[in-house]
Amino acid sequence: LYPGRIDLGLGRAPGTDQMTLRALRRDPNSADRFPQDVLELQAFLGPVEPGQKIEAVPGSNSNVPLWILGSSLFGAQVAAAYGLPYGFASHFAPQALDDALATYRANFQPSDQQKTPYALIGVNIIAAETNEEAKFLATSQQMSFANLVRGDRKLTQPPIDDIDTYWTPEEKMRASHMLNFSIIGDADTVKRGVEALLARTQADELMIVSDMYDVDKRLRSFEIIANVLKD
Repeated sequence: LYPGRIDLGLGRAPGTDQMTLRALRRDPNSADRFPQDVLELQAFLGPVEPGQKIEAVPGSNSNVPLWILGSSLFGAQVAAAYGLPYGFASHFAPQALDDALATYRANFQPSDQQKTPYALIGVNIIAAETNEEAKFLATSQQMSFANLVRGDRKLTQPPIDDIDTYWTPEEKMRASHMLNFSIIGDADTVKRGVEALLARTQADELMIVSDMYDVDKRLRSFEIIANVLKD
């Protein structure tokens, strides 16, 4: 779930009745209704009440657990108020991570779904056999973020020897800011980085992104990370 957007369906559903159309219509450019949207979604996924005129099929009485994923204090406030697990997108928007987690935990209200705060954070981890290889492989993700800064999204590109030949100083500054919590290196480096991040955030769960061009290298990265987290 992203603040400002819950995709119950497309804005228009040809052939449906007007009541259903009103229930499905959402403005993805406005966050004003997001708290109410969360409550409505919970209701659609809950038991069907007597006299209820709209039923989610499939979905009703499934009680699918909801999460709030955000990158600002707003999502943290909603998750806390409704007693929901909270995921922070620090793998691309780390600026408000500390404040968001503090806001979420300080204001958490227990719910039927979640009795205590539960926080997940996103983190980019590029792991390889050596620090040098990991830094080389990480250039693919760095190029992707440079392209994002340029407004020119592309598929993941092969790594390059010198990332400074690809981005400008301004692009480097902006992309590096978004990648601020990245952990890049061998098993020992990854272990120290994860331990430091968990000590700082006290996160309950990590959502790990290991963005690489070579699929085999990506799988090996996840193997190294899994072994580090298992120890």
